Amino acid sequence: MLEGRSLIEPGDFSTGEMDYLFGLAERIEEEKSCLRESCRGRVLAAIFFEPSTRTRLSFEAAMLRLGGSCLGFAEPGSSSAAKGESLADTVRTVACYADLIVMRNPKEGAALLASRYADVPVINAGDGGHHHPTQTLTDLLTIKRFRGKRGGGLGDAVRGLTVGFCGDLKFGRTVHSLAKALTRYEKLNMVFISPGELRVPLYITALLEKQGIPYRETGSLEEAMPGLDVLYMTRVQRERFFNEEDYIRLKDTYVLTRDRMETAKKELIILHPLPRVNEIAVEVDADPRAAYFKQAKYGMYIRMALISSILGVDHA
Repeated sequence: MLEGRSLIEPGDFSTGEMDYLFGLAERIEEEKSCLRESCRGRVLAAIFFEPSTRTRLSFEAAMLRLGGSCLGFAEPGSSSAAKGESLADTVRTVACYADLIVMRNPKEGAALLASRYADVPVINAGDGGHHHPTQTLTDLLTIKRFRGKRGGGLGDAVRGLTVGFCGDLKFGRTVHSLAKALTRYEKLNMVFISPGELRVPLYITALLEKQGIPYRETGSLEEAMPGLDVLYMTRVQRERFFNEEDYIRLKDTYVLTRDRMETAKKELIILHPLPRVNEIAVEVDADPRAAYFKQAKYGMYIRMALISSILGVDHA
């Protein structure tokens, strides 16, 4: 179904293909020996031009659990990019040694460019403020695990939900990817919670209007909280700011605390792509509605499903 294909943005896979991956990820979670050694002799290259903990390690853990091997670099200074090598030449070279490339790059469109030059499939692990499709798969799987039925589709799990996005909605690629992915489903609502300087891009709201999906924007987390079924918290990203003063002024705009949770629904799901800085107080971690560390673990399962599918493993 997905053999030999690249994943650059969430729309590259159909909703049916994503449901297949979610079902496979659930099977991997439940059957601990599922697909073990299925990728023996295959090599994943993780080339990261930006720092990462969860995404890089979850990809490497996924490949190792599948019996494959990993190579790559964790920052550009340890690659020939530091010598001026072009991205095209880097991926052409890496493709000589690997069966699959996972790449993070600070420049929007870098993953698409890489996929055009590499002779092996490319998975986008984040390109600037643009897309982060495997985080989106992780987010959707988490929602499905908390709200869906075993064996059911994601469409049933998200139907009727109100999803709130809070924090850096301007630069947050995880927000852009998830919001765009959710536009493919019906009967849900979105709330965008941010200061004016960090509002969600117009192309996202234009897409929502085109798809007929209700949304609203607000600067108040307290006002939005009672109506939310999913709260997607994000950090204000220092690395995306050109002005340190603006970052300092905005970084503590929203901090989720136990007090702010008092008006939330009992079934609320709190998600965060991590890393967390201070936008979710540590005291919230003990709340059963806090799903972000489970979300990180689901990321490994969905990446195991994704890698094995792209490499053509028989899942029978």
